[in-house]
Amino acid sequence: MPLLTPNYPYNPPGLLKNGLLMTLYTALWISREWEQHIAAPEPTYQKHIFTGSQGVPIFGLVAVPPNPRGTIIATYGITGSVENQWFLKILGRKAFAMGYALVLFDWRAHGKTALLSPTLTSDGLYEGEDFVLIAAQAKSLGCPGKFWFTGYSLGGQLALWGVKAGQNLSPEAMAMGITTEEIGGGAAICPSLDANRSLVYLENSFFGKYLDKAIAKDLHKLAMDIYNTHPGALELGAIHRANSIRSFDQELVIPPLGFPTVEAYYAASSPLHILPHFQKPTLILYAEDDPMFYPGIVPDLKAICRANPVLDLILTRYGGHAGYISSKECQRQTGDNDPWWAWNRILAWFNQQVGATTETRQTAGVF
Repeated sequence: MPLLTPNYPYNPPGLLKNGLLMTLYTALWISREWEQHIAAPEPTYQKHIFTGSQGVPIFGLVAVPPNPRGTIIATYGITGSVENQWFLKILGRKAFAMGYALVLFDWRAHGKTALLSPTLTSDGLYEGEDFVLIAAQAKSLGCPGKFWFTGYSLGGQLALWGVKAGQNLSPEAMAMGITTEEIGGGAAICPSLDANRSLVYLENSFFGKYLDKAIAKDLHKLAMDIYNTHPGALELGAIHRANSIRSFDQELVIPPLGFPTVEAYYAASSPLHILPHFQKPTLILYAEDDPMFYPGIVPDLKAICRANPVLDLILTRYGGHAGYISSKECQRQTGDNDPWWAWNRILAWFNQQVGATTETRQTAGVF
């Protein structure tokens, strides 16, 4: 598959040709008015509790259109829930309108999944298997293969681990009646690929320090919700000591996983090292001006994607962190009917993988 270059047709509005400004604009402004920029209605979702790896219950929302052409299974980034993640809801609306069945889920320690279980995150080490087991159980709910895994930011990292888990199925997954042929592949928007390098970069950049503190504040709330819902599951002192992303993982995440250091945990869970071994079609959208990630990852990512023909990389000069708001001119160039450039590219790519017709793609507003 081709490696797509920074010349790929994406351009933001002029004032957003800066990764930090794009990231802040997406989080603070357009997040409040996103429904004004999408025509597709909200699907009617059914609530369902899936069983993930290690028997962890996982809360999800399921929607199945008539005659679905496949199923998209998706989750979100480092904090939030399926109830408030508007960017994930955009995917749900657009994908359902194009005929895909959907499963949107709260990953471990998030949203209603955190109310069901005190099990903390593992940044893909177990969440990858969660994706596959959700797919296996979704079959019985009318969701057909092939199954496509996707997410953004840390959710993109989890989706990549899902693709890896879908290549060599566990006995548990096979017992649920799914085959590796039914796992189509995946796509990720601005996935975290190398946590060790990126977190050091974030901690040492001027604005990165504020982003780290803002995320840590949300992680503290997440931990307190688990503490109050599952008495005795977490130590209160450890929660109060967790005042950064790194210390959250140090105090709460790595002890039950058995890692001696946070650095060892990040090395094991970061998906950059597993990409060379991918055997299923996978698309990665990555912005060179993403303020969350170490810029030196880009050359490594390009080299890996060149060497592995199943990997498609759309590398853009602009976009920020999972922002990718497109200008009106960009929308005209790509044939989009809304500014959600990244989801439009992913859905167009999924359509290509499942053999959708050009007419269907144009009707859905993607090229």
